[in-house]
Amino acid sequence: MQLSTLTLLALASAAPVLGARSPGCGNTPTIRSGEYTAQINGKNRQYIVRLPDSYNSNQAYRLVFTFHALGGDHRQIANGGGGTLSYYGLPPLMTGNNSAIFVSPNGLNNGWANKGGEDVTFVDTMVRTIENDLCVEQSLRFATGFSYGGAMSYAWACARPDDVRAISVLSSAVLSGCAGGTKPVAYYHQHGTRDSVLSIQMGRQMRDRFVQNNGCTHLNPEPQPNGGRSTKTRYSGCLPDKPATWVIFDGDHNPSQTDQGSNTPFAPGNTWEFWSQFQAKNSDGNPTQPQPTQPTTPTQPQLTTQPPVNPQPTQQPPVNEPTTPKWGQCGGNGWNGPKACVSGSTCTRLNDYYWQCL
Repeated sequence: MQLSTLTLLALASAAPVLGARSPGCGNTPTIRSGEYTAQINGKNRQYIVRLPDSYNSNQAYRLVFTFHALGGDHRQIANGGGGTLSYYGLPPLMTGNNSAIFVSPNGLNNGWANKGGEDVTFVDTMVRTIENDLCVEQSLRFATGFSYGGAMSYAWACARPDDVRAISVLSSAVLSGCAGGTKPVAYYHQHGTRDSVLSIQMGRQMRDRFVQNNGCTHLNPEPQPNGGRSTKTRYSGCLPDKPATWVIFDGDHNPSQTDQGSNTPFAPGNTWEFWSQFQAKNSDGNPTQPQPTQPTTPTQPQLTTQPPVNPQPTQQPPVNEPTTPKWGQCGGNGWNGPKACVSGSTCTRLNDYYWQCL
């Protein structure tokens, strides 16, 4: 059965607030670890679900969305690849009583343009479908992502602040929009001072919105990296249960940045440290929940690593001009920098404000 866009939007407006065990608790699940599809605005959308090894339908689990970067896909995040750890390295940390159900969605054209809010609607649909079948603690929903994936996590927090407990943004910018964006959400962000794709100023712009929304005290002066080691700043003065943490490092656009002298990326540990401070709220309550917005069709899991499919170029760069490195910005409204890309990449339109060398 397919539901109309109007129906989906109506259900989205009736989104459940944080603080209850999901309707799927106690049910015999039909969703297993594997790949599923949903239809949003007449388009088939894919996502991978990863259940804990010893899933128990009477235990309420955290729900974690992991959004891929531009040029990646849901399978890349599920398997790890392209410099990104599987599910951003979180599953080994979230075990036992802290186990989570992980979801890796697939963006349109390998990105998260969120045109007309359709990617947020996609998340709404996944939340309802999963929670009507599986046991989720609805006060413990989280999201993370690198680059475009961080932008999508941010867009969800802006649009559905009552649906998400905390997000972790890795080297991103406001690429997927921020509809709403006036309510507090617990916020973690890490960014490199030498990010050649999405500048540190873009990251600070994202951060400052939730520093303001969360009532935190602004930083003055801005923290700087400690040589080859990152600097972590926990904001003071934030609203109760709405903390903010900022991590700055001396590095480029990298989802798996390490500190000097370490081979272990610090994003997973920092993210889990930030998320682990949150506990379930009112988990014994049982409010009435809306029905799933879209039945899903399970398919055989396909978790083999596949190379990302690059979007088709929509703009040919001019020649004989200064060039932008691969993954850098090369156009968009108000862009005054180079519009040509280095050899081997093409300036590709992501939205009216951001073109990127791919």
